[in-house]
Amino acid sequence: MNAERSSKERRAARAALKKAYRKKNRTGGHALAQFAGAVLSVLLIAACGASIFSDMLEYNEKQEELEALKLKAVQLEAENAEYESILSEEDERTYMERLAIEKLGYAYPDERRFYDTTRN
Repeated sequence: MNAERSSKERRAARAALKKAYRKKNRTGGHALAQFAGAVLSVLLIAACGASIFSDMLEYNEKQEELEALKLKAVQLEAENAEYESILSEEDERTYMERLAIEKLGYAYPDERRFYDTTRN
């Protein structure tokens, strides 16, 4: 009986050792996988952060570019309005006559101009 008992005890001890060994190896494998998963998670988060940061920089640059384009559009609209007013004159000859008389002080050859010099 002692032999049977010690044999059973030995088998139980071996089974416990095998179980502990398998558990140890299994935990070691999981630990490596967990570590690799953690490293990949950190790298993924860092890559996402870098992507978001670069997108924010690009967004700010595009906003500045948009503001510059809006300012240029306002200037071009003012210039366009000036050209439209020139083109809306009855004809170019009338416009040029008016410009020559009003701004440059020209007159027709048979025309006499009198200026009031008594004004203060």
